[in-house]
Amino acid sequence: MPIEKNKVVSFHYKLIEGDSELEQSHDGDPMSFLFGHGGIMSGLEESMAGRDSGDHFSVTVPPEKAYGYRSPDAVQRIPIKHFGARNRKLKRGDVVPLQTSQGPLDVTILKVGKFMADVDANHPLAGRTLTFDIDIVDVRDATEEEIAHGHAHGPGGHDH
Repeated sequence: MPIEKNKVVSFHYKLIEGDSELEQSHDGDPMSFLFGHGGIMSGLEESMAGRDSGDHFSVTVPPEKAYGYRSPDAVQRIPIKHFGARNRKLKRGDVVPLQTSQGPLDVTILKVGKFMADVDANHPLAGRTLTFDIDIVDVRDATEEEIAHGHAHGPGGHDH
């Protein structure tokens, strides 16, 4: 069954940059998403169109079709009090949630002062060209409920 809109695709991946493996999914359950609904980065989704269960391929995804380019505006100085109870334990390199007017956002701590912290809200892989090794595990028709919700559900139904 070829991958097309309203199919649920399950796949394993290996994310590689240069000679380094950054992450992979083969130690756990495959990733699943509803094709054609923007549930994964556009470059990865586009590379799966027309493929089928059992296919293995590699794809290189440029920043504009992955996590976008780094934005200098995403680096800001935030009062430490906005980090709640965690504020006394913050250190450089920590990735922590920050409540914003658009909801929670993970930020990376760049520098911590007495009252302020410099943070980077860019995705850690923003601005990078990413290479994925993909193994398509399964392709199936989506249920009416999955299509209505715009995403795949786990075994047995609703999985949010």
